[in-house]
Parts: sequence; C-alpha cells; structure tokens
Amino acid sequence: MRLLVTGGLGFIGSNFILNMLETYKDLSVINLDLLTYAGNLENLLGVESYGSRYEFVRGDIADNPLVSEIMSSKPDIVVNFAAESHVDRSILDASTFLRTNIIGTQVLLDRCKEHKIGRFVQISTDEVYGSLGPLDPSFTETNHLKPNSPYSASKAAADLLVRAYYKTYGMDVVITRCSNNYGPFQFPEKLIPLMITNAIQDEGLPVYGDGMNIRDWIHVLDHCKAIDTVMRKGLAGDVYNIGGSCERHNIDIVRQILARLNKSSSLIKYVQDRPGHDRRYAMNSDKIRTELNWEPAIGFEDGIDRTVNWYIENEPWWRRIKTGEYLTYYEKWYGGLQK
Repeated sequence: MRLLVTGGLGFIGSNFILNMLETYKDLSVINLDLLTYAGNLENLLGVESYGSRYEFVRGDIADNPLVSEIMSSKPDIVVNFAAESHVDRSILDASTFLRTNIIGTQVLLDRCKEHKIGRFVQISTDEVYGSLGPLDPSFTETNHLKPNSPYSASKAAADLLVRAYYKTYGMDVVITRCSNNYGPFQFPEKLIPLMITNAIQDEGLPVYGDGMNIRDWIHVLDHCKAIDTVMRKGLAGDVYNIGGSCERHNIDIVRQILARLNKSSSLIKYVQDRPGHDRRYAMNSDKIRTELNWEPAIGFEDGIDRTVNWYIENEPWWRRIKTGEYLTYYEKWYGGLQK
C-alpha cells in the first residue's frame, strides 16, 4: 500500500507516519507538508531508516499543479492531516485557515477525483460540533455542526465539502473527528506540552478563565490506530468519532502535571478567557467501537505520565522550538520558513 499523507510533519501526522511504517512492512508513505511554523523536520529525523519507503515533498495542499503531479504517482489512499489548527491564531487572522483548511481540502478532493485515487480520509475535530453544557450527552456523528471559532468553522466547511464529493461524485471518502490529543511531538503552544515545558522551566502556567473548561482526551497513538482502522475498514461516506472517554477539567490536568513534576501550584496564572471559548467537549465513540472493533489502549494516567517523561527526556527538542532554533533546519535544507 502507498499512502499520501498531508501535514505529516505536524504532531498527529508525524506520529501516524511513524506508527504506519513500523506496523506495516509493505507500506510506503509520501509526506506532503508545507513546513509552516507547526511542522517540524525533527519530528521525523529517524525516518531515514525506512529508506525508499518514505519520501518527503515540501509543498502546499492548495497548489493544484504540485498536488496533481503527486497524485499522478497513484497513491492508494490520501490521509489529510494538513491544517491550520491553533484556535488563538485563527481568532487573530482567519485567512490562512480558510486557504489551507477549505481551499486545500477542495484541491486534494479534485485531484483525487481526477486521478481516481482509491480513498480519501479527512482528519477533522470534535470542535466542529460546538460546545456542550455540563449535562448534555456526548457528541455523536449525527450532531449538527455548530462551530464557534474561525478554526472550527473552517474544519466544518472542509467536512461538508468531503461529504458533498461523496454525494455528488461517488468518491470513496471517510471523515474522522477526534477529541483532544496529547503525547510526544506536540507543539508546545498547546495546553499539555505548554504546561509541562513551562513548569520544567519554573515559568508561569497561563490558564484561561476559571480553568473549568472540559475536554475529552486521547493519547495520540490511540488516535493513530483509530485512523488506521477507519482507513481500512470504514464505510465510504461515513463519519467516525474518536474519543478517549476521558473528560477532564483543564485546571485538573494542570495540577496533575505540577504534582508529577513536584512543582508549586503558585506557578498557575489565570488569564483572560479566549473569545468564544467552548466550555465542554465530549465524544461518543460507540460507532467505531462497535462497528470497527476499535478501543483506546492507553489510559489517561499512564498516558500523561508517559508524556511528561517524554518532554523531560527530549528537552532539547522543545527548547529549540521555544527559542525558534528549530527553524534553522528550514534555512539549512529548504531556504526558510514558509509564510
């Protein structure tokens, strides 16, 4: 099997590529990534050991000629991780989110249709469903889409495009919507790696509002295995929710990280809440569990311990990101950061 993975130098995409290459010895990957600030060449430094089974192409999923050229090599499946994903950045400037998340997805779909690619897997998010109240049932695949940020609105639009290409053109597409991920290689502007790395440095831990926002958490390796399951077994045109059945208040996770690192709670700094901050997400994953026989394998207590250990053991990796030194890899090999 040959996969085209877009956005494979990001957090989830790089974990997915490594997991797939390790799991399936007869599988090869083309990784198309623009190398924006959130893509990191260091995430896949060890991939050279897989030789010709891995190929990297630097480029934009909204670049029609480039995408068409790559599709002409006839990958069996396209897995689209490529996305602008940080909510705060979307609030400041939504334009790049619209280009990558919507136009980029449209280009990929058109070129898949043109070259008759076997299957298109759209990696989406629970944020397209909006926010839940404290007693509301968890999101199911039949919930209406009610995005509350420019980021989640752009992802919802992409999901609807994917559905439309199934209905209009009969394309073989599947959509996965996952809850919050954590684990190795996560960019340290996200909650868990930001709290871990700031605590290690005895810096303040910024917590939005009262810290009582609730998220459903899943380890990135469980997510990757769920994507693999949907990619191979999912029904064309279907949506699959992926969650860890692990709801936690943000402030409780922050306190757990501080306790694990033996740091004082005085490092917690409550800051003004994000505009339109969703109060609660929770995913009902019954469909993928019952129909495709998938279950998460890593419990949160074990997973967060592994994650803290990873950031302790890989301090040079995240320090290079925080100082901006990691961008020198872009300068060395590719002439700079893609704006």
